[in-house]
Amino acid sequence: MSTVSDARLAALRACWHPVAYGVDVTAAPRATTLLDEPLALWRDARGAAHAFRDACVHRGTALSLGRVEGDEIVCAYHGWRYRADGACTAIPQLAEPTRVPARARAVAYSTVERYGIIWVALEAPRWPLPDVPELEAGAWRTVRTGPFAWACDASRQVENFTDFGHFAFVHPGLLGDPDHAVVAPYEVSTDGHVVRYAYGRPDAPNTEAFPVHLPYTIVEHIDWAGADGLVYFFASQPGAADACIGYCLVARNYNLEQPDEVIQAFERTIFAQDQRVVESQRPERVPFDLADELHLTFDAVAVAYRRAMRAHGFA
Repeated sequence: MSTVSDARLAALRACWHPVAYGVDVTAAPRATTLLDEPLALWRDARGAAHAFRDACVHRGTALSLGRVEGDEIVCAYHGWRYRADGACTAIPQLAEPTRVPARARAVAYSTVERYGIIWVALEAPRWPLPDVPELEAGAWRTVRTGPFAWACDASRQVENFTDFGHFAFVHPGLLGDPDHAVVAPYEVSTDGHVVRYAYGRPDAPNTEAFPVHLPYTIVEHIDWAGADGLVYFFASQPGAADACIGYCLVARNYNLEQPDEVIQAFERTIFAQDQRVVESQRPERVPFDLADELHLTFDAVAVAYRRAMRAHGFA
């Protein structure tokens, strides 16, 4: 598995990243990886989600192998207990188990749950999560799709989502038509860590702005010049330089009776068509030096994304 370079890693650690759908994190500890860091995800008795470095301070045993009792996670190897802030509360092998050394701490990371996703920041995050009120509004129905685990860097997964030129050839009959492959001109602008663009997708010609929130989150608002609206929320978990997991929420304020499986099946098809192509790209990570690949006018979002990623230290 490829690793992330030190400078890029430092910048990425100071961001919120998705690590799981909330429904998949229970009192039974769950293992995952974020930026080459093994994590143990778990919920306490109150239902709050937590993310620890997946290693007991005693002998480095994976805490994800352990169990949760009340508001503490218990190591499977020697039964050491840790509360939500990482402090060890008991060492059973001691005559006085609660008299633990001050250094007996697990590494606990900042964790929030929003939009039905668990987010973790390995360092103090530079920016808040994007505000998407539709995903929390009662009048909207939100469908979880995926997660989609790909053998590539998160930057490739995100850039594919904003690549308009591939619709006709990777998704013919679904998102595009090979006989009508011309990409219409569109505008792109960069506002701090947000890349904004407006583009009429073949399946949704009337759209609002589609912003990319660095490093790996996309919020697409789609409408049809009326009251009906659709929101695509996509975020990629950077596990390593050659491994990522995409989380895609689809929200709508119409046709609310439609079974979730209809959208989930469609997205499985779309992501599977994309995966075989994107996993073939070399290198696995987007080459952020613009001279490394050929760019044309319809690649304006990719160019803006790569420039912004370099400007913020993510390249």
